[in-house]
Amino acid sequence: TRPPDPGRELPGGQLLAVHAGSMERKGPKEGLPMGPPPLPEPNGVIMMLKSCDAAAAVAKTAPAPTSSSTININTSTSKFLMNVITIEDYKSTYWPKLDGAIDQLLTQSPGDYIPISYEQIYSCVYKCVCQQHSEQMYSDLIKKITSHLERVSKELQASPPDLYIERFNIALGQYMGALQSIVPLFIYMNKFYIETKLNRDLKDDLIKLFTEHVAEKHIYSLMPLLLEAQSTPFQVTPSTMANIVKGLYTLRPEWVQMAPTLFSKFIPNILPPAVESELSEYAAQDQKLQRELIQNGFTRGDQSRKRAGDELAYNSPSACASSRGYR
Repeated sequence: TRPPDPGRELPGGQLLAVHAGSMERKGPKEGLPMGPPPLPEPNGVIMMLKSCDAAAAVAKTAPAPTSSSTININTSTSKFLMNVITIEDYKSTYWPKLDGAIDQLLTQSPGDYIPISYEQIYSCVYKCVCQQHSEQMYSDLIKKITSHLERVSKELQASPPDLYIERFNIALGQYMGALQSIVPLFIYMNKFYIETKLNRDLKDDLIKLFTEHVAEKHIYSLMPLLLEAQSTPFQVTPSTMANIVKGLYTLRPEWVQMAPTLFSKFIPNILPPAVESELSEYAAQDQKLQRELIQNGFTRGDQSRKRAGDELAYNSPSACASSRGYR
């Protein structure tokens, strides 16, 4: 019997040839270099998935081997069958790797070093998509992140009022930062399952999870505290206030109606243009703010006030008025 031609192009060979840099460096237990991998070209992604589909089709249509055909079994089919990922393999080997990486990304603090191989996780997702486990993987990802957000919500509920705003800001920033890593790692699942079959986008789905499981449950407790902090200079840092207000607007723009003036300080064109007849009202608001600042120890000649000019600007109604323009 003639051995298979080594120069023959095999469906399975196409699959392995795509990420040559990553596959050739593969070590024991798929230990791959650290650092986020480059995203593939769209045509390359399509070719890889077509290779997976072709190999799967060969596996489904291949006849059961007999004593006479065992020796002549198709080489590409045998290679593919040797690399089949069963649902048991997925649950015991592939998802645990993804689960651990997601845990670390969701709980990391800004600037933390995460000891995971992005390329290895990226490869796991790709293989599972090729082996038709996208639906299960998407379901597991949503359950995983939902469970995390429910814990975050409970922790916020237990926060005292003086720490509530800052902790909400940390939770929001930490989650949005995690999405910057999680979404690219699942690019194959997003492109070939979520966008194609569900007509949605992974990032939108994950932002919606935070809205439903955290923001919606806390908005009516958070907003009064934000309004109170707005009326008391320096109770909350301007950066924290800006992050939260912009974040809430991103999650659900209609929340602007709960506090239009507050949102207008950080989101352009929220309020209608100012009119000349309202100038006296703005002047009165400015004078009130100046009196409050003086009562809190700030005088016109206070150098600290000059240094903090940018921080004071967000509290100034006149700044809001000027940003709206006059007609």
